[in-house]
Amino acid sequence: MSDELEKIRREIDRLDDELAALIERRAAQAKKAGELKAGAAAYRPERESEILRRVSKRNGLLGGEKMSAIFREVISACRGLEEAIRVSYLGPQGTFSEQALRKHFGAAVEALAVPSVDEAFRRCESGGAHFTVVPAENSTEGVVGRTLDLLVTTSLRICGEVELRVQQNLLSKEKEMRSIKRVYSHAQSLAQCNGWLAQNLAGVERVPVASNAEAAQRAAQEEGAAAIAGQAAGERYGLAALARSIEDEPNNTTRFLVLGNVEPSPSGRDRTSLVMSAENKPGAVHALLTPLAANGVSMSRIESRPARARTALWEYLFFIDVEGHQRDEHVAKALSALRASAPYLKILGSYPVAVT
Repeated sequence: MSDELEKIRREIDRLDDELAALIERRAAQAKKAGELKAGAAAYRPERESEILRRVSKRNGLLGGEKMSAIFREVISACRGLEEAIRVSYLGPQGTFSEQALRKHFGAAVEALAVPSVDEAFRRCESGGAHFTVVPAENSTEGVVGRTLDLLVTTSLRICGEVELRVQQNLLSKEKEMRSIKRVYSHAQSLAQCNGWLAQNLAGVERVPVASNAEAAQRAAQEEGAAAIAGQAAGERYGLAALARSIEDEPNNTTRFLVLGNVEPSPSGRDRTSLVMSAENKPGAVHALLTPLAANGVSMSRIESRPARARTALWEYLFFIDVEGHQRDEHVAKALSALRASAPYLKILGSYPVAVT
């Protein structure tokens, strides 16, 4: 048995050496590509998406998701040879926003934690960061309203998206749940765990804070306190998990948007986001959506928000996601028709669909 194990280990060592050499060869080619791009952005979402979709189709022992995770880091390291990228996100460290950032960009970027979604936008708009990653919607609790409101006024464009499976945990320095007197978390996370809290911590004070990482910080400093947050926040702030996966919906997922000044080219599997208004009269919204159906454009999401930047009371904006890139012929025709009929229309961006 020991001889056989030693033989396997020698083979693993040999394969590791081959892998390291191949990664170095890939890095050299990526560096050459960067030189040929003559100063163009190192981050090309459509190209990275194409690579990840291709490798994730391999039906081997690791499976598509693990293979994608490995290649994300390879891409990140190679991208870092071309340009040092800074990305802002809702901090502090340990938030789901940071996890989404790392899932999308990998480790070879500078992650800038900021105290609010507003500041994440501002940091990128001012040039303090190349990109920002912000939460847009949750499969259980719906949209993040502040993000949608800021999309209306920002000069940034959506250039990517990230889907993150959200596992909520009850974290504390206390040893038993009966010692918990208050629970800190972001308002959305508290809502995502409402049923579990009602059943297991009925009567315990629930305190909403700016982020789950802030909740973990507070729980680490106060007796009788707990936080609802991800495992990364627990590890960062020295908290133990009294209960895991306490979210009410088992497939709880949050969608994040990547924003910057890059305009991705078509990747073959894209999404276009836009916001528009409709006249305040019967059938106006139906009339606006007609060009989508007429041109065979599939709409995957529509969400209404009060038009805060406008003056009329009860006037609404409609946030819409459609399948396809704005350069695709059928999408371009639909958008052209919408421009002719909508009082207000803004294309928020066309970008590759998230690769899990």
